[in-house]
Amino acid sequence: MLDSAMALWLTRQHCVDLMPEWSDFDLKIDALTGGITNKLFRIQISNGEEYVIRVYGEKTDLFIDRHVEMENILLMEPSGVTPRLIKYIPERNVTIVEFIAGTPFKNEDFLAEDLIEKIVRPIQLIHNSGVKLSRLFDPLEETRKLYKILKGVGPEYTEFDILGTLDILGKISAISRIRPSSYLPCHNDLLADNFIMVEKQNRYREPVYLIDWEYAGMNTPYYEISDMFQEIIVPKQIEDKILRAYWEDSNMDEHFLKTDMFRPFPDIYWFLWSLIQQNISRIKFDFYNYGRVKYENAQKSIQFLREHYALSI
Repeated sequence: MLDSAMALWLTRQHCVDLMPEWSDFDLKIDALTGGITNKLFRIQISNGEEYVIRVYGEKTDLFIDRHVEMENILLMEPSGVTPRLIKYIPERNVTIVEFIAGTPFKNEDFLAEDLIEKIVRPIQLIHNSGVKLSRLFDPLEETRKLYKILKGVGPEYTEFDILGTLDILGKISAISRIRPSSYLPCHNDLLADNFIMVEKQNRYREPVYLIDWEYAGMNTPYYEISDMFQEIIVPKQIEDKILRAYWEDSNMDEHFLKTDMFRPFPDIYWFLWSLIQQNISRIKFDFYNYGRVKYENAQKSIQFLREHYALSI
């Protein structure tokens, strides 16, 4: 495994140890910002090729199966919207993937109506790919699993009604009547930073790529899209336009309802994830308050379901 010094900064020798075929080239190494799970490094090779070395965060194997993640990347490569897997080195806690030259989206980019089709297209390509991922990401079960992990690593967080909220999620799941047999391949972490607008479109198959496939699995698209909305935080009229583009303006009352029903799930998932990270991660980040906001957002979504749709939850 990589030691703590290497996880903070990679040297040329570290890189050559991982990829001996780079030994004859000059390397430019830059740390990438934005990740709160792993350490990321951009490697520019003097032959013009570029890669990302990802050093796994400590104890992330509690909620990420790296073998499944690598399988997901390989299975999704034909979709044309994912970086290529270059090398998987589990004994060193490292993955090396293709660097996608481009600009990560920001939340405000989702306000641009001329980008809506480009945002929706990679999501549709993934969902409609027909790929069967080995991981089943059932939103209710995944939140329950994280709660069990949290109980094993952290203190009691009595300021939050976690069990009561999980009970409500169970009721919503039952009302939704969405079964795993209808699940599609999903990314499950569509925050703005994971959308990349490519710089040289003649080099890539699609104008927008999706990176970071740690949480991918078979899931309902309602979770996928509600997760994106809970991350990017845009006005409802923009959400509606994105939903209409994705669903091709068909059966929209049902799609609006079910998207709203799944909003609390990703917020509670990432809330629990944050409290776990608060106890295990060495990355300097305010996980507690990040999670607290997610919890509060979930409560607002639950109250909206009660008031707007009169759901008995």
